[in-house]
Amino acid sequence: MISHNPNLAKDLALLLALSTLWGASYSFIKIGIETIPPVTLIAARTFIAGAVLVGIMQWRGVAIPSDAATWRRLLVQASLNCVIPFTLIAWAQQTIDAALAVILNAASPIFAFLITAGVTRHEAVTGRKLFGVGIGMAGICLIVGVQALGGVGQALWAQLAVIAATLCYAGAAIFGRNFKGSDPVVPAAGSMICGAAILVPLSLVTERPWTLAPSLVSVLALLALSIFSTALAFVIYFRLIQTLGSVGTTAQAYLRVPIGVAIGFVFLGESLSPTALIGMLCVIAGVAAMTIPARQPAPVR
Repeated sequence: MISHNPNLAKDLALLLALSTLWGASYSFIKIGIETIPPVTLIAARTFIAGAVLVGIMQWRGVAIPSDAATWRRLLVQASLNCVIPFTLIAWAQQTIDAALAVILNAASPIFAFLITAGVTRHEAVTGRKLFGVGIGMAGICLIVGVQALGGVGQALWAQLAVIAATLCYAGAAIFGRNFKGSDPVVPAAGSMICGAAILVPLSLVTERPWTLAPSLVSVLALLALSIFSTALAFVIYFRLIQTLGSVGTTAQAYLRVPIGVAIGFVFLGESLSPTALIGMLCVIAGVAAMTIPARQPAPVR
């Protein structure tokens, strides 16, 4: 359950920033994979983001974990939060649009809600959160449009890959509670380091990146994806896990949809639904219902 949060306005602003950074990531991936194969793209993403985050840790004087138990937890977090979902989404976006990837990936609050309700039970499942899930998904359907949902039968394996990535993200949001009390940059950097340790050798073996000739636009998209949509975004993400809780933090998926669709419209020429404004209002209502704590009744004197 989300406790009283005196910094709620700041946390909601960070939620919006996180939504923007991750909303843009789908377009960055779409541009990047035009000339960089998916495993190499994601290997470079985790390596660059990890290097940036380690640099931030050294600049701030934050110690890198030295115990094996912490690194085992970081390896699990890396698998759930970057290695598997990053790779699945990049592979899928070779055949599906950014807008469809956004809507399928936006189901992470649904999975987090169900896992919370049925397994971990670490946060209260309230009627208001259930309402937030429902109205948020309704808003997503309005924004992307029924026509986009009609494409779910096409490129089925790619869409199933995005859904599998979404389930990983939901599990990662809940597992991330294991780092509560840590400086947010520690799990962010540690998970990227573990991710790079797995993905870089895999890239070398499967895609021989030294033979590639990526375009400048793809390289710039990779750098933006790594520095802003990964390094910076994950620092914000782990901070919000500690303050808004796992279900509240995964609600950024609702905001991520209109932002991601808008970026795809402007830079990739993907069309927006005419009902986007109504859908956006539904999305905002869903985020508010899931993240703003209920007002406590005044004590009886």
